[in-house]
Amino acid sequence: MNKAANGWINGFIGVLIFSGSLPATRLAVADFDPVFLTVCRAAIAGILAGALLLIFKEKRPAKSDIISLLTVAVGVVIGFPLLTALALQYVTSAHAIVYIGLLPLATAIFGVLRGGERPSPVFWIFSAAGSILVAGYALLQGGESSPLGDTYMIASIIVCGLGYAEGARLSRRLGNWQVISWALVLSLPLMFILSVCFIPHSWSNIGAPALLSLAYVSLFSMLIGFVFWYRGLAQGGIAAVGQLQLLQPFFGLLLAAMILHEKVGWGLAAVNVGVIACVAAARRFANKSEKAEQ
Repeated sequence: MNKAANGWINGFIGVLIFSGSLPATRLAVADFDPVFLTVCRAAIAGILAGALLLIFKEKRPAKSDIISLLTVAVGVVIGFPLLTALALQYVTSAHAIVYIGLLPLATAIFGVLRGGERPSPVFWIFSAAGSILVAGYALLQGGESSPLGDTYMIASIIVCGLGYAEGARLSRRLGNWQVISWALVLSLPLMFILSVCFIPHSWSNIGAPALLSLAYVSLFSMLIGFVFWYRGLAQGGIAAVGQLQLLQPFFGLLLAAMILHEKVGWGLAAVNVGVIACVAAARRFANKSEKAEQ
């Protein structure tokens, strides 16, 4: 099996793992405070990441990489988990998953900004169309929608897109899994202290679903998923394998229906199809950016 095929397989596994993040977070915030969930999952993953770096005797990143690693940490270690946990207090995971369809586009936009590329005007047309589609759905939705929850989700996509783009750029020098590992280790002292500060006063009311969800988002969403994801990007190319993110809303909706028994109507599915079409078209016309990545 060639390197490109391995990249697609690893990227696909990463997307499958990430698809379970929002349903698991929805279960976890039923019993855990969103802040504790965010810092605890990062602390657990940071301890494991530090152990991996020691076992494989990885070279420390250069001082010039620290700011970029902190950007990754703010985006995907702290920002995205915290903002989605806050959002899922107000909206269902099925509703939140609609916004995940914009993540590939957000990643592409930050890739363009970081690389100084000049995509064609058509790129921005489809970018605006996808954003308008999501915003329109959120405004027209009835009880499932929440202005505060939607705002949190929009913010989470922005910071995650920045973290993905910065991490993909760094992976060329530091390696695929090493990027998220160093970002987690840099975050560990603060995350550990905050975990102690926000630890629940009593664990008697915390059920097994919340505990299992905490374990999932700590081990898989925060660390193992990134191992496969960054490996896939490195092997198959950021532009090519990155398209697999377009499948994440479909898998996420399926899991929300199966695990949480959330209603997934045809309207919600249609919005996902429309968003994915806009993202795919926008990425197609980001020619200069994709050539630079490849």
